[in-house]
Amino acid sequence: MIKEISLKGRKIIYNLERKNVKNINLRIKADQNVYVSANVYVTDDVIEEFLKSKADYILRALDYYADIAKYTPQPKLYVNGESFRILGHDCRLKVTQGKKNIVESDESYITLTVKDVSDPELKKKVMDKWIKNYCQEVLLAVCENIYPKFQKYGIAFPKIYIRNMVSRWGSCQPKRGTLTFNLALIEVPLFCIEYVVTHEFTHFLQPNHSKEFYRQLAMFMPDWQERKKVLEGNNCYFE
Repeated sequence: MIKEISLKGRKIIYNLERKNVKNINLRIKADQNVYVSANVYVTDDVIEEFLKSKADYILRALDYYADIAKYTPQPKLYVNGESFRILGHDCRLKVTQGKKNIVESDESYITLTVKDVSDPELKKKVMDKWIKNYCQEVLLAVCENIYPKFQKYGIAFPKIYIRNMVSRWGSCQPKRGTLTFNLALIEVPLFCIEYVVTHEFTHFLQPNHSKEFYRQLAMFMPDWQERKKVLEGNNCYFE
């Protein structure tokens, strides 16, 4: 049953299901749909009072999922003029047909040359491979540049991995000596990548986010907070 309620001046639509449950249950899904289940003996007035008591939580959750939807990238079509963000720059795609599958780029354009421009899967495969390789190249260079700051603490140069990550920019596994970075970092400015790399390297010294961790992070990168703010502005749903 579809119901409606006003919470702090906002109209909220929710789906009410009557079932054999002891308590009133509330679920808010990533698609921003609100679901409420309650026993048949619970009156509508009681349900509305319950929802009003949860107003802050409901509105906060809906806003959170709305932000995620806003920043979730749309599928690429790999056509002329399409925009790709590379190291903070919006680059326009040029698609050409040639004898080899290759990608070339500068700060303004990405030229995608493929053997068959009518094959969308081929274009995606070639672009995905180039993006991952370029991301690997950039991250490795940044790691090599930052590593000397940490080498004197007896930290060996780590193994670097690049992959798609859902909720973080990077991760450190001190015992394994590895750093893993989000492929999406290729989209943000270089000085933001430097912050993420320094952040993860610091975890080799402090595995948690204690006061000592942030003290050491500030020692290695005094302006880390400014860089973090810019990073959050690029994709606010990552930590």
